[in-house]
Amino acid sequence: MKLTPGQLYHKLTKEYKIIGEKGSVEFTLKDLTITVKTKDTIGNLIQEWLAAWLNANDVDFFLKPNTQDFPDLNLDLENQDKGLVEIKSFDYDSGANFDVANFMAYRRSIIEFPYRLDSDYLIFGYKMMNGQIEIADVWLKKIWEITGPSGDWPLRCQVKQGDLVNIRPIKWYDNDRTTYKPFKSALEFLEAFQENQYKYGKTRHEKGTALFLDKVKKGYTASTGKSLK
Repeated sequence: MKLTPGQLYHKLTKEYKIIGEKGSVEFTLKDLTITVKTKDTIGNLIQEWLAAWLNANDVDFFLKPNTQDFPDLNLDLENQDKGLVEIKSFDYDSGANFDVANFMAYRRSIIEFPYRLDSDYLIFGYKMMNGQIEIADVWLKKIWEITGPSGDWPLRCQVKQGDLVNIRPIKWYDNDRTTYKPFKSALEFLEAFQENQYKYGKTRHEKGTALFLDKVKKGYTASTGKSLK
């Protein structure tokens, strides 16, 4: 069964009604079984569970064996440029602070594959207490709908020793209580990305930085038939 990301989200949240459901993780070694109470592996386990759920529901998909490859999930087996889904998860009580993408890797990727700008992010917010995991909420978002500026950067990023490392989300799901709001369009996101490059010492004077936005816009139109607005 072929599903779009939107249809997958509807099936998972409206038909299967995953939001509010609870589960646990157990580990058995010889004759002793424990309930896992640490959160370190929850993201990978949710991704594995999702793959099993897709199989059980006869949904067409391809899951990358290497979690570092983009995208995590492809729902269109006939057209590898479509049905691209990144799977993210976070502790709902602590707030979304996952890595959206590595800044420099995304720069290279979006120039070479501009259609990836249309990729969807399937995001699981979970709560965990005494080994019990509850799915607090699930979202399907575009990259510009979960990112925004910060006090220091036009596009919020993780910074280590002055280096831009990873693009980080803002609190898109609670706009009334946050200072910085998500971008309103793919173009606004790209313009902020470009401003980060101008501000970042390692990319400020590169020839590719000045050409970045125009190259992505032209490549996006050529690969999708749509214009960035």
